[in-house]
Amino acid sequence: MSRLNVWENAEPGVKRKIFTPGQTIMMMEVHFEEGAEGYLHSHVHEQFSYCMEGQLEFSVNGEKVVVSAGETIYIPSLAEHGCRALQKSKLLDTFTPLRQDLIDNKA
Repeated sequence: MSRLNVWENAEPGVKRKIFTPGQTIMMMEVHFEEGAEGYLHSHVHEQFSYCMEGQLEFSVNGEKVVVSAGETIYIPSLAEHGCRALQKSKLLDTFTPLRQDLIDNKA
């Protein structure tokens, strides 16, 4: 199984690095090839995504929002969300509370 602070493949054309978490907050860097998708999903955690590079179209509870470099998007608890990279892109995702589903089984 993969480890914290190491790049891993997520979906096709998407790779991520989950950083060592704090007590109640965590971050993850995600890189997208142009056209790659972060599949629709939901979780109880609140999320902020900061676009470091590129441009992505997010779907949050069916509403489409385009986020470009230097912009953020807030994703509330239990919102169904996903995104598609309109260009090669990089995100910095922040979650609270900890996403145990992402950090469990990582050395």
